[in-house]
Amino acid sequence: MQDTDSYLKIDLPPIASERMHRLPPYLFGKINARKLELRQQGVDVIDLGMGNPNDPTPDSIVKKLQEAATDKRNQRYSVSAGVRNLRCELARFYDRHFQVGLNADTEVIATIGSKEGFSHLCLATLGPGDVVLTPTPSFPIHIYAAVIAGANVIGVSQNEGEAQLLKNIAHTCENLFPRPKILMLNYPNNPTTMCVGTGFFKEVVALARKYGFYIIHDFAYGLTTFDQYRAPSILEVPGAKDLAVETMTLSKGYNMAGWRTGFVAGNADMIRVLASIKGYYDYGIFQAIQIASVIALREGDAFLNEQAKIYQDRRDFLCDGLNRIGWAVEKPMATMFVWARIPEKYSEEGSIAVSLKALEKAHVAISPGRGFGEDGEGFVRIALVENEQRLRQAVQQLKREFPQ
Repeated sequence: MQDTDSYLKIDLPPIASERMHRLPPYLFGKINARKLELRQQGVDVIDLGMGNPNDPTPDSIVKKLQEAATDKRNQRYSVSAGVRNLRCELARFYDRHFQVGLNADTEVIATIGSKEGFSHLCLATLGPGDVVLTPTPSFPIHIYAAVIAGANVIGVSQNEGEAQLLKNIAHTCENLFPRPKILMLNYPNNPTTMCVGTGFFKEVVALARKYGFYIIHDFAYGLTTFDQYRAPSILEVPGAKDLAVETMTLSKGYNMAGWRTGFVAGNADMIRVLASIKGYYDYGIFQAIQIASVIALREGDAFLNEQAKIYQDRRDFLCDGLNRIGWAVEKPMATMFVWARIPEKYSEEGSIAVSLKALEKAHVAISPGRGFGEDGEGFVRIALVENEQRLRQAVQQLKREFPQ
């Protein structure tokens, strides 16, 4: 009889690949784990840490999903690029909202959420030796999708506004070898809520032509805007499709985060290589979800405005409350977040310690700015995902633990 203990003595290589060593410990994972522990202990945690919509998906979309899910034709494999009707509806949406013409066959692809499209696009376009620029502070995937693909990432600060950011991009391109292959953008921005105008994108496209780089623009919050501000699409700029794509999602504006419906639109060559790599990885989104997503794009314009108004009212309520208790907060023009500077009295503690104290003592979950890079230190991000009663409670509990 063979000694089974001998199997335990085999000298196996490390299970994690080399690329995993390029990824730091996921800071938000630590906070989320502690949040779960507190809830399991019966603590009522007000979760303002994640941009996870808690409002319902519109009934018409849910009903279409229910209807489509019972059709056995929709229960088979789909296609990784998305059904043509959905891609055509996204093209119509862009024409209606941004006056941008898109070829549904060559300039649009459906993705399993925008994060998947973003990540696979990096795998399809980047490799060792390639350089990526991204404004900082940055949503983690904008850095680590490129890192996982083997590229080098250089951050350029956006803390001084769009004019200085353009100068920072140009200066980096002038003094960097090899020059960047891709510039990552995200406006309206997560986490800072920074917004830009069409003029900014015109300047960026001009820089891309001058220095020879591509652009990936994450437009996840482009449909959640306030106070008559309209977020422009980079594809509105003449010639942008020669070198840029834009990622979109139904997660935020339509409260469809768990449905995982996203898109990449724009440059046909970038769409083609993304479609190629997706063909190896997946069979696309469940077809019933795609059919329901057509209804969202076709009939959901009024709902987009209604949901944005809900976030605007929450923004006003939260910002006014935070300012009353001594947190100097500016009201954002878009996104579902507030980017709040830590009060001076507590700033030396750092955003991680402040966020952990808010969770442990005030039982309010918020995101530390340091989790979005060094340029995020001194801030916390607060998500507008609870109703006004819960936001009032959160402000009161923060006031108790962070007296001025």
